[in-house]
Amino acid sequence: MKVMSGKYKGRNLKGYQLDGTRPTMDRIKESLFGMIQEYVIDSVVLDLFAGSGALGIEALSEGAKSCVFVDKSNMAIRTILDNIKSLSIQEDYKVIKKDYQEALKEFQNPFTLIFLDPPYDSDSIKIALIKIKEYELLKKAGILVLESDSKERFQYDDTYYEKIKERQYGDKFILILKRK
Repeated sequence: MKVMSGKYKGRNLKGYQLDGTRPTMDRIKESLFGMIQEYVIDSVVLDLFAGSGALGIEALSEGAKSCVFVDKSNMAIRTILDNIKSLSIQEDYKVIKKDYQEALKEFQNPFTLIFLDPPYDSDSIKIALIKIKEYELLKKAGILVLESDSKERFQYDDTYYEKIKERQYGDKFILILKRK
C-alpha cells in the first residue's frame, strides 16, 4: 500500500489483515481521491473505522488541514501510529481508540469530509449516518465517502444527504454523499 499523491506520494504504508477488514486498494484510492479532490484542500477530516489510516493519510497528503482517526482495534491504532511516524506527518491529527458510536457522541465540531469504511456484514454505515446527522457532525456542503460490499448497505436520509457519485470496483461499492 502506498500514498498515491500529494506531499507523501509514493511512500509506503503498513497494513494488516483482520477478519472482516480489507484495505482500500491503491487503484481504487487513486480513483476515489480523483472524485473528491475539490473537497480535500483545507478540509477537516474524520476517518471513521480508520484501519491502517490510509484514507485519512491520503487526505492529509493532498492538503487536508487535519484528520481524526478512529478505530476500536488495538492493531489498527498501532498501525495508524506507525504510519504517521514513518511518514513524519506534520499536519494536525488525532488518533482515537474507541467504538465509532462512542466517538461520534464526543465530537464537538463538525467535519468537512468523513470517510466511512466499516467492516463488511454490518449495519454500521446506516447507524453512523443517523448519528452524524443527529449530532450535526458534517458541515453544510461537507461530504461523506462510504465504502461497502453491497449497495444495499447505503441507506441514507435523502432529505439531508444528496448523492454526488457512485462507483463499483469489482465487489466494492463507493458512494459519495453531500450534506444539503
